[in-house]
Amino acid sequence: MPAPEVPAEAGQRILVALDVDERERALTLARELRGEVGGFKIGMRLFFRHGPRMVEELAGVGGRLFLDLKLHDIPETVAQGVRALVGLGAHIINVHAAGGLVMMRAAAEAARTEAARAGVPAPKLVAVTVLTSLEQENLSRELGFGDDLESVVLAWAGLAKAAGLDGVVSSPLELTALRAALGPDFLLITPGIRPAGAQLQDQKRVMTPAQAVRAGADYLVIGRPITAAPDPVAAARAIVRELPASEAG
Repeated sequence: MPAPEVPAEAGQRILVALDVDERERALTLARELRGEVGGFKIGMRLFFRHGPRMVEELAGVGGRLFLDLKLHDIPETVAQGVRALVGLGAHIINVHAAGGLVMMRAAAEAARTEAARAGVPAPKLVAVTVLTSLEQENLSRELGFGDDLESVVLAWAGLAKAAGLDGVVSSPLELTALRAALGPDFLLITPGIRPAGAQLQDQKRVMTPAQAVRAGADYLVIGRPITAAPDPVAAARAIVRELPASEAG
């Protein structure tokens, strides 16, 4: 498995979550922040309102695109979904690890074969593990998992690697264990990033940007601390300044 393609510059580690409703707002944020950050995350909110064309438009702005739709269904359905998404311009696409080994393997194969057929670069395929809005109590009492949360994350990440995926999405609290278990060449993307003093909102398992990079994150997904700021560019630059140069790559 090739090493993750993560630039050394600190700001290029940041993927800004464009969790907004309006097409023009998303494009404006991307244009303003282009060059300040590494790229942008397109989630369900924006994709379901504006569709595949939104991905293509943002690809035209520049920067890496992370298409965060968390595909989770039977293997053939997910494979067909991945085929439909390849070629839109996203550099990273995710599925949900809870779909299991066979589903993830089908997704990985679909990404490779469709990219080859279309003559485009294959996107990185990553698996979401346990959402950052969940804690141990949610996993145990609500969802019926007997194992502790970190064990679930590690188990699902191991399945993702065995299925041929390029990496996983996890909370920053599991980064150190994931890096130790899965090695330096497995891509680790983490939401749940909050600059010092920022509100947690619906995130529960969080770290500051510098803490997450030190723990092993390749990419930091950051949304509202940047997009909801009065000056998103200034907010992004302030976060980049939190990342010591020695931790930048």
